[in-house]
Order: sequence, then structure tokens, then C-alpha cells
Amino acid sequence: MMRSMFAAISGLKAHQIMLDVAANDIANVNTVGYKASRTTFKDSLAQLQRGGSGQSGTLGGSNPAQVGLGVQLGSIDSVIGSGALQATGSPLDVAVQGDGWFRIAAATPPGAPPFNVPAGTTIEYTRAGNFSRNDQGFLVTADGYYVVGRDTVSPTATPAPPGNDIFIQIPQGATSISIGPDGSVSYIPAGGTSPVIAGYISLAKFANPNGLERAAASHWRATTASGGEQIGTPSAEFGQTTSGTLEMSNVDLAQEFTTMISAQRGFQANARIISAADEMLQDLVNMKR
Repeated sequence: MMRSMFAAISGLKAHQIMLDVAANDIANVNTVGYKASRTTFKDSLAQLQRGGSGQSGTLGGSNPAQVGLGVQLGSIDSVIGSGALQATGSPLDVAVQGDGWFRIAAATPPGAPPFNVPAGTTIEYTRAGNFSRNDQGFLVTADGYYVVGRDTVSPTATPAPPGNDIFIQIPQGATSISIGPDGSVSYIPAGGTSPVIAGYISLAKFANPNGLERAAASHWRATTASGGEQIGTPSAEFGQTTSGTLEMSNVDLAQEFTTMISAQRGFQANARIISAADEMLQDLVNMKR
């Protein structure tokens, strides 16, 4: 009886985590660039009641008998799939149609060109392309991280592509700002007539994108599980950039509500096991009156 109660307790904890994950997905159903999560379980250690035996004499052998000791969290997987695209019309809103991730960083840009990213800067990643310009004209994310670009086109994935990582600056007074399918950020300078390319938005790919670690504000970090970043610019290998568009959350509400119901019923069933075990224990205690 005590064994069944502790197994049911593990079920309560596991289904509570399952509900927590579903609740977070539903809360982020309208978060730009958000990636949903999926919970899996695995059984816990089983107690051996009787070992198996092979054929001997006139007996054909027997299988082992084991009693399970509950459930535990198997994994919380990130669902790395593209979300629906939403047209915004803003020239600095951009979505990636492919596997690439925007590269962003918190750093201090140099005071004068070239605006190379300082060595040792920690790079983070996002699919949220709602960019804007700060007071110095640099391209930044909604929470102020600088968008990391390249000073030359790098269509092929490599750990060390030609060119340099740069902060993309659009000078004051610039007009006709646009982002091309190749990631080029162009503008017409004040008093000019010909477009100038400020840089190219850089993208990253990973051998195992599910191994990326979530950070705050729709940011992700590379881990040993994800492997190192493969760097490039928008291309067939990384995906094309689409200006005036944002990638929305890939949360499937129908799936999330189904998961929520499944978690709720699983929680209730395990709670019922605890109640049944408690009644059996009460009957056992009441045997002596």
C-alpha cells in the first residue's frame, strides 16, 4: 500500500510538470518567435519480485516478475518548427524562412567605423525579428540587444566564414531602409540617391537545435548538446529573410488543450490511487478493534 502511494505521488509530480509546460506554451501563444515545448515521461526503478529462469528438465522456464515504483520526467523537448508568418509592413521586421537563427549580443559598439563585434562577445540567438534602430542608428532587438551582422556575404555554413562580425548601423537621415532576401540591410543616405549596404544580417545553424537552452525574452544559448554555431548569411542553406514580416509562435492550441486535459486526468487518476491506498490502509488498521 505504501509502495502504491509513493508511486502515485511521483505521478502527481510528473503530471504537474506536464501541466506547467502546457500552461507556459499557452501563455506564449502570441509571443513572436516562440517555440513550444513537449513533455515526455519514463518509468522509475522497478522492484524485482522474482527473477526469470531458463528451461530445465520438464519446465519451460519463467519470466521475471517486477513491480514498478512510479514515473519520472523523461524530457522537456523544444519543438523547433516554424511558426506562421504575419505581415506587419515595417521594413525592420524580418522573418527567416528556414533553419537559421538571428545572432544577437549585449556589447558596446566601437565609437567609429568599422563597427566590429569585440572578441569574446557572448552571442545569443532568437527567431524574433521585430527589430528597430536605437538612438545611434544601430539595429537592435525589442529588448535592446544588438543584431550581429556580417560585412560580407557568407551563404555557406561554416564556424569561421570570411569577413567579420559587425554591428549594423543605419545613419541618421537615411531613407528607403530595407532588408533583402540575402539579409542585406540597405538605405539611401541623406542627400544621396544610390543605396548603401550597411551590412548583412547573420544567421546561425546547429547540428542539434533541440539542444539549445532557453534564456529570457525569447533568447537561446548554445550548449554542448547543440554543438557550436555554424555561421552564415541568409541563403538556401540557412533560409531567406522576408522583410515586413514576423514569425509568430508555433504553439498549436488544439494540441496544448489536449495535453492539458491529459495532464489533468492523469493527475486525478493518481490522486484516486492515493485515496484508494489510504482506504486500504485504514481497513488494515481497523482490523484490531
